[in-house]
Amino acid sequence: MKKIKKIICALLIATMVPVFGGCSSSSTSSTSSKASASSSSASSESSDTITITDQADNEVTLPKDIKRIAVCDILPLPSVLTVFFNSGDKIVGMSEASMAAAKNGLLGELYPEVLKADTGFIKDGEVNTEELLKLKPDVVFYSASDTAIGDKLKEAGFNAVAISVNKWEYNTIETLNNWIDLLSQIFPEDAKADVVKKHSDDVYKMVQDRVKDIPDDERANVFFLFKYDETSIATSGNSFFGSWWAKAIGAKNVADDIKKDNAVPVNMEQIYKYNPDIIFVTNFTQAQPEDLYNNTIGSNDWSKVKAVEDKKVYKMPLGMYRSYTPGADTPMTLLWLAKTTYPDKFKDIDLTKEVKDYYKEVFGVDLTDKQVESIFAPTSDAAQGF
Repeated sequence: MKKIKKIICALLIATMVPVFGGCSSSSTSSTSSKASASSSSASSESSDTITITDQADNEVTLPKDIKRIAVCDILPLPSVLTVFFNSGDKIVGMSEASMAAAKNGLLGELYPEVLKADTGFIKDGEVNTEELLKLKPDVVFYSASDTAIGDKLKEAGFNAVAISVNKWEYNTIETLNNWIDLLSQIFPEDAKADVVKKHSDDVYKMVQDRVKDIPDDERANVFFLFKYDETSIATSGNSFFGSWWAKAIGAKNVADDIKKDNAVPVNMEQIYKYNPDIIFVTNFTQAQPEDLYNNTIGSNDWSKVKAVEDKKVYKMPLGMYRSYTPGADTPMTLLWLAKTTYPDKFKDIDLTKEVKDYYKEVFGVDLTDKQVESIFAPTSDAAQGF
């Protein structure tokens, strides 16, 4: 149990405030218009600054010319920023967990400059402000749920901007849209709010149109293996990203009976009872499908589980970041999950083409077929730090 808590703490989701109600599978209506209205009402204090409202509802005045960025505890954000700028030059600091994903995913290959970012200012989830000062960041992003880090950064004199991961009830599409909207306010010369929202919402609507009429008794029962090692198993209860992903693709998260926030521990007896049709393995664990097929981790016997019997255990993609969370890959992750779960309903979808078109049209990034293939065949090393 202590190990599970440590994992969640490392993800910086354990400190999140409770979400409001259940996840919705209705059309995603971004709060972009609200944010834009807030932005227009905020006046610049001078020609060199801009005032924005961050995702903890704090008014923050920032320099317009931001050249150096540090990210504390929003693990996907360095990758989102890098793709947003189509450059990693501005990123001077990030956590070790974010760096591990960059080194073992596509981000470090496309943007090797981001691998030069410092990670030493964060140890065991604690920010060392003296070390952070050495990086001379113009802005520091932190988790909106961790008010202690926010206060610490402000007291040390940093321009601190809160970013939320659960304000939109773990809806990854809404979260990405709102992250990009805020970044577009701060960096208007790189604004991408409209194009990201359009593509995200178009993919979401297309998926919904194809799965909405699946009878309830025919919907796939899915299990998200968030973390798995010799001593522990963790999954998504009814208030975490796995639950939203399942609803978004017209499936059922088998662990929705667990009414707890964030990742939760489970045992094999519970998994036998759930008996999922499909298991999705995240990149927050080193486990691969073969580990379940061959029972190579710990003493657990997965052979009795339907998904294992049917060889329907899948490692989630790793593009710019670990795809279980919100991030630049989110619309493509949704499409991959839907096609993997219901191949007959998405047999016309060419994922390689969709991914290449998405990154080219939205972020101006050209991917090769080989690079796209690597997204869907991640190694275990991306789980380093967890």
